[in-house]
Amino acid sequence: MKLGKVCGRRALFVMLTVSAMALGGCSSAPPLFSADGRPTQQISCPAGGGWRNCTDNAKALCPGGYDVIDQSTGDTSNSLLVACRAGASQ
Repeated sequence: MKLGKVCGRRALFVMLTVSAMALGGCSSAPPLFSADGRPTQQISCPAGGGWRNCTDNAKALCPGGYDVIDQSTGDTSNSLLVACRAGASQ
């Protein structure tokens, strides 16, 4: 009977530890802003399709135009960081 209590406590400890670790990984990043204070948008698209999908999404987000702050290419995706120009809806 004593062994069952020890195993039960150990299992509970393990579950609580794993839960705490999982929750510790959850966070939200603060919004990013350009050097002139405009909010930015991160756009990701499949690398195989080139940059057109990313730029089409940027045009949809910023009908009044946008400035590219940064762009990068990973193994499977392209990433575009844009800031809408003044007067453009977001």
